[in-house]
Amino acid sequence: MTSLQDVSFILESFSQWLPLPQIPWYHWIVEIGLAVWIIKLLFFSKSYNPGKKAVDRLTTQEEDELIDEWNPEPLVPDADDSDDEEVEFRSVTSKPGGHIVVDGHECINLASLNFLGMLERPQVTEKAISSLRKYGVGSCGPRGFYGTIDVHLDLEKRLSQFMGTEESILYSYGFTTMSTALPAYAKKGDVIFCDEGSYMPIQKGLIASRSKVYFYKHNDMEDLERQLEVQAEIDAKNPAKAKVTRRFLATEGVFFNYGDICPLPKLVQLKKKYKFRIFLDESISIGTLGTTGRGVTEYWDVPVSDVDCICGTLEYGFASVGGFATGTHFVVNHQRLSAQGYCFSASLPPMLAAAAMEGLDILDQNPKLLEDLSSKIAQLHDALKGLNGMTVCGSRLCPVVHLRLKESTGSRKDDVRLLQTFSDQAMKKGVAIVQAKYLDHEEAFLPPPSIRLSVNIALSMEELKQAASVIHSVARDIMKGR
Repeated sequence: MTSLQDVSFILESFSQWLPLPQIPWYHWIVEIGLAVWIIKLLFFSKSYNPGKKAVDRLTTQEEDELIDEWNPEPLVPDADDSDDEEVEFRSVTSKPGGHIVVDGHECINLASLNFLGMLERPQVTEKAISSLRKYGVGSCGPRGFYGTIDVHLDLEKRLSQFMGTEESILYSYGFTTMSTALPAYAKKGDVIFCDEGSYMPIQKGLIASRSKVYFYKHNDMEDLERQLEVQAEIDAKNPAKAKVTRRFLATEGVFFNYGDICPLPKLVQLKKKYKFRIFLDESISIGTLGTTGRGVTEYWDVPVSDVDCICGTLEYGFASVGGFATGTHFVVNHQRLSAQGYCFSASLPPMLAAAAMEGLDILDQNPKLLEDLSSKIAQLHDALKGLNGMTVCGSRLCPVVHLRLKESTGSRKDDVRLLQTFSDQAMKKGVAIVQAKYLDHEEAFLPPPSIRLSVNIALSMEELKQAASVIHSVARDIMKGR
């Protein structure tokens, strides 16, 4: 066998005959070995085929026995009948306007989230129909490919004008707006502070972001500031990590599950002190709060530039479908390549975008709609005073009202059943109300059971009084002795 000295002599002789870079002899050995190994892999190795030998070892009878023994896990876990109530479906055979036909019975509608009564306005319907005839039903594609139609761009521009921001982005579904806009910015390693009362779209966005989440008590600014101070102390101990850690705060303008308003001025004050970015969901407050319906920023007289990203839905105030995010050009444009709900969803049907744009125009041309809504919200609150065994929750300025039990039965399951009986009895007497539903096992902080009422300006003062009278009557019957 040739010794290493012989190999070294051969390589040195070869290098004298053919000038090569001065490389140590052992490098040559390694490189030649690698070259041989690569050639072997490319030309002499057989492709891997794992299936044939394994199959040949089994007879047909053995294969059948294995198939018979295989018991796949269910796609959905088995329901526990002791905990889950059977869902009772109701049939609606009319527009969910001021009145609604449920199971063949006409009712005063306090269940649908149609605050400004846009669904019943003929000009909104006509706009949607004309758009349908021009564009068809939908684009069948996401915005970034072939799903962008001129009416989408027009609505985005119109939303920016309405909110007083640089740019807006349109989503095809309201739920996915905040749940995908938030994780488009917040990533693993970042920190998010969130109100305990925030509803499910925000909670899903927190999960998708994989950030470190700190919940503060509902609308409790002292608890929030305490947690911000703790985070500041953590950052002071590790400045290098703090420099690359981004901080966010997520909250709602009007809380869907509580019907109250967030203290935005205090949040902005804390933002400037502790340096975090605010993501504000204005799904309920858009079209309901402020002198012109611009939401909590207008209500509190806070510049929209102090809020980093405002999200909202077109499904409550404007009788349409879809959501939007608005802010600076830099913030919004980032979502066009990073927000999954925008990138991978078929775009909003053009007729729904046209309907929403008409709704915005109607609100701009008729600011007295907000005065009418505000007076009817106050009227309903006044009419529900002294409700037997129930507490009326929510701001007198917000169109969402929650009725909760003053005293629990001692079991959430029994509370839910009691409120469902309450809702059913009211329906039989001609008032459509619904119990608020929650994903009990997924809520970060499960709200107390409640009946959710929604004010609609299509209802007259007399109809609101009549509905409140029915609710009082049902409360006296159901809550008797409580």
